[in-house]
Amino acid sequence: MKTRILLFAALLFAGTIVFGQECDNGKYIEVTGTSEITLVPDEIHYLIEIKEYWIEEFDGKSKPENYRTKVPLSEIEQNLRRALNEIDIPENAIRTQEVGDYWRERGRDFLISKRFDITLSDFNKIDEILKVIDTKGISYMRIGELKNKDMQAYRQKGKIEALKAARKKAAYLVGALGKLLGDVIRIVEPQENVGYSRFYAAQSNVSSSQAEAFETFRTIKLNYSMVVRFEIK
Repeated sequence: MKTRILLFAALLFAGTIVFGQECDNGKYIEVTGTSEITLVPDEIHYLIEIKEYWIEEFDGKSKPENYRTKVPLSEIEQNLRRALNEIDIPENAIRTQEVGDYWRERGRDFLISKRFDITLSDFNKIDEILKVIDTKGISYMRIGELKNKDMQAYRQKGKIEALKAARKKAAYLVGALGKLLGDVIRIVEPQENVGYSRFYAAQSNVSSSQAEAFETFRTIKLNYSMVVRFEIK
């Protein structure tokens, strides 16, 4: 999948502006420059947890005390893998992340669960997964980690854009006072902010119609903020 880049060389001028003097009486201005880069991931980790269930849970009439027919985890897993294979997701892309267990009701029903980490390269595969799987026995599905193989290059670009934004901001502020911007005195790099949204789907509301909701959750956003102190000539 080709990586699409939406680069917001956002010269967002929010931040602290400080005019002052160094201890040697040198005048300076300190500003904050910011930037944001939005990119499409080329590696998507989709998490699916399955759990044992009772057939009577879904007949619409049985009470919990009347549940008798348990569907074993092995059968649920087999059906899940078969469905994933139908949409060309290879076995080596499916990794067992953890196996757990819990009581449906303390002291009575002991049920087993298992979570899978499925590596995808295209968000369209998530849409396909939602269409082919049987949601009975699915505890939850959600997007895990998003990655891009060129992340380091984008990080560098984001920091450079933030520095450019800081210089532009400082230049027009100093220019408004009839002064000239001098050399850089100090650069402070705050902690990087990497964000992406996660989509959660519970068993009760998993459906193919939810594919539309993913449109706004398919990107990685890298936000950078650089604090720079410049000399005032």
